[in-house]
This record gives sequence, structure tokens and C-alpha cells, in this order.
Amino acid sequence: MALFRIPLLLNRDIFFWKLLGCGKGGGFRKTPDWKQWAILTTRQTIPGALSTAALYGGFIAWWLRCWRCSIRTLLLEPVEGRGSWDGRAAFGAFDGSSFHPDEKVAVLTRATIRPGKLRRFWKHVPALNKQMKDTPGLTESLSIGELPFIRQATLSIWENMEQMRAFAYRMQEHREIIKKTKDENWYREDMFVRFRILDDSLWKL
Repeated sequence: MALFRIPLLLNRDIFFWKLLGCGKGGGFRKTPDWKQWAILTTRQTIPGALSTAALYGGFIAWWLRCWRCSIRTLLLEPVEGRGSWDGRAAFGAFDGSSFHPDEKVAVLTRATIRPGKLRRFWKHVPALNKQMKDTPGLTESLSIGELPFIRQATLSIWENMEQMRAFAYRMQEHREIIKKTKDENWYREDMFVRFRILDDSLWKL
């Protein structure tokens, strides 16, 4: 995937991108999944016909075909959030719209963990992963990251906003972890964004 850096840099339709590794089992994970990677890009307009070439360019599409990859593509619209990624508002300005009560919600949570707080962070991860696994309304959670142990992220998908809020704000264990991250200053940078799911496709090349 390191080869993708140049075509992504040269793609004028893409104004923010990340090449990400994946962990096994969802949530925040230390164990890498060597058979799965992620490409995150943001752009102002949606291509007329969704394809790997239209989204990422011809070279990346050709390279993935050579390896006969299966590609799952989530087309997401940012609705609300806070924080930054590499000092940038990676998903632009939010339009202030709201979710329909029965609409699925995708949530990106990412952070750059301070080296001195790594032990505290990873100590609480197993309990948090267990909570998420057993939470009603969570359909799946994907573990992604830029740098092992330090620059971590999860993308979770929920049946609706109410069930996501129930986990985020009303589950006592999760509230306590959020409080610790602030009180003990675990993160050098963090971001939390909720998305509307416009398309969810699986392509086999």
C-alpha cells in the first residue's frame, strides 16, 4: 500500500487521505490482520459511477486487480463531530443536519495516544472491547490505525442514533473511560465523527 501514496497525493479530487492497517476482532486491537487494509479518503463530490478507479485512480484500481482483492466500500457523509486529524478538519464543515430515528449511523473514533499514557490506555481496552461486543444495536466494529499502539481508530456501525447514544453516554463503564481520557490527558489529538451511510458495497476484483 505504500505505493498508493504518490497517486493519492496527485489526485486533485481527494483533499485528505490515510492508508491504514487493520486489527483483528474490531475495537482497538494490538494484533494486526495481515490480510486486510483500509484506504480513507475525503472528497467534495461523489463520482457519477462508483468504482475503484473513480474513487482512487487508475493505478490503485489496477494494483488491487492484480492481487484479486475483495473491496468493501463505505460511502459516508459527515453529519456531526469534533476534533482534528493531523491538525486538520479532515471531513470539512458539518451541515448541522440530523439523523432519522431508524437510520444507521457510522462512527469514527480516532486518537494519537501520548507515549507516556500508552500503558493506561491499553489497560482499559479489553474491557471496552467487551462492552462494545455485547452492546445492543452495534452491527460491527472495524479496528484501523496509522501507527501500531499509538495512532489508533475504530469505525463502528450502529442500527440507529439512540442505540449509539445509549452506549456512548449512558453506559457507566464507557463514561468512566471517557472521563479518564480527559482528566489524565491520554491523547495528544483526537477526533469523533458521526456519518450517514450513503452506500455499502462489496466488490470482488
